[in-house]
Amino acid sequence: MQPLFLYNTLTRKKEEFKALNPPFVGMYVCGPTVYSDVHLGNCRTFISFDIMYRYLTHIGYKVRYLRNITDAGHLESDGDVGEDKISKKAKLQQLEPMEIVQTYTVDFHKVMELFNTLPPNIEPTATGHIIEQQQITEEIIKKGLAYEVNGTVYFDVEKFAKDNNYTALTGRKLEELLENTRDLEGQGDKRGRLDFALWIKAKPEHLMKWGSQWGTGFPGWHIECSAMSTKYLGEQFDIHGGGMDLQATHHTNEIAQNIAYCGKQPCNYWLHTNMLTVSGQKMSKSLGNSFLPRELFTGNHKLLDKGYSPMAVKFFMLQTHYRSTLDFSNEALQASEKGFDRLMESYSTLQTLTASATSSEDIKALQAKCYEAMNDDFNTPVLIACLFDAARIINSANDKKTNLTQIDIDLLKDIYRHFLFDVMGLKPESENLKTKQVLGKVVEMVLHIRDKAKADKNFNLSDDIRNKLTEAGVQVKDGKEGSSWKI
Repeated sequence: MQPLFLYNTLTRKKEEFKALNPPFVGMYVCGPTVYSDVHLGNCRTFISFDIMYRYLTHIGYKVRYLRNITDAGHLESDGDVGEDKISKKAKLQQLEPMEIVQTYTVDFHKVMELFNTLPPNIEPTATGHIIEQQQITEEIIKKGLAYEVNGTVYFDVEKFAKDNNYTALTGRKLEELLENTRDLEGQGDKRGRLDFALWIKAKPEHLMKWGSQWGTGFPGWHIECSAMSTKYLGEQFDIHGGGMDLQATHHTNEIAQNIAYCGKQPCNYWLHTNMLTVSGQKMSKSLGNSFLPRELFTGNHKLLDKGYSPMAVKFFMLQTHYRSTLDFSNEALQASEKGFDRLMESYSTLQTLTASATSSEDIKALQAKCYEAMNDDFNTPVLIACLFDAARIINSANDKKTNLTQIDIDLLKDIYRHFLFDVMGLKPESENLKTKQVLGKVVEMVLHIRDKAKADKNFNLSDDIRNKLTEAGVQVKDGKEGSSWKI
């Protein structure tokens, strides 16, 4: 087996993956904040890490995959000021905050099921780990790297940075961050401009709050992930990931918290997915060019020509490497839809192939290329190119232009099963499959009528049927053994 290489955001280079305790791998991904519908950026991140989880499992690792639910402490500014987004929504709708959490958590799971992602091994919630967050906060205070003022506990960034590289993940200079941070006026009791809250004093009207030795309050956003990852994966684990928008603040602060707490980097490999664009523009609500997953599926959006199935959308996402910008357009989605159908049709054709005594293709080399692609930082675009090569070989064998032995056919079945279905998590869509099966029977019936017309020398009718099928996208091929067809 070839070695697996990952692009580590922390070192900004590809490194050979070496598990801390092989064959066990700990993987933590920052999950959704459940106060609104899951957006496509979330979906892309979780689809990407699902494939990493699947592939690591496929090559023999025993993976403990954590994806948390942020159900408390996420403020409007993603900083230390403003109103908790879940509490705000609960007040507006006159609901308990956990009703908001439950509604959007259930919806998130449904969307992930539509994309055929596997559930994580553990899905902890921030509200379920308040004690652990308080314990870590208390320990950081003891180490002299956090301080309490009026019931709020802040992490002392500049003091931490004296002995540690606070900006290691982004490569930025601390001085630049300080220059670009607004003055302390209006930042409450912070000692330093970059200091962030580990525990926040709750106002009387705040809905989600807990008792602590510093008074009634709620956790800061960053401490939640540190508490959950260390509890289930230990003080140091293998892979930590999320969207690239988390690098500069959330993940940078996570690293600082963990080093302050236990003196260790939380993980060996940091992986980040890139952003989404629409026709070259950054996707955002303010520009009116963002859409939710279900809008993509139904086509109910002004920028969409039609709806696209979950598997076609997923296939579209996987044609771009997870570290590259993903650009949405109707043309690209429709091309992916056709490409996905082509792979599924070739898989159906594969089941009907007749083996030859000799082979004219090197299927083992193709299989090795599939592993080589995934071992190169989970390169799904190259893997998909290999699968299209497999489809070409299958169609060529079906047309009797190339020879495949039974071993070749079995290897091709393994390639599809392992990489298209198991690793990428794609699957035939039952509704589409059923429709195609019905249409296939209709086409067979029409071709039977055409064959009878040819036998009766009614060539006008025969040609008319062929032309009509061609217009409908059905290619008819006449041979010695009768007519055959394909889309």
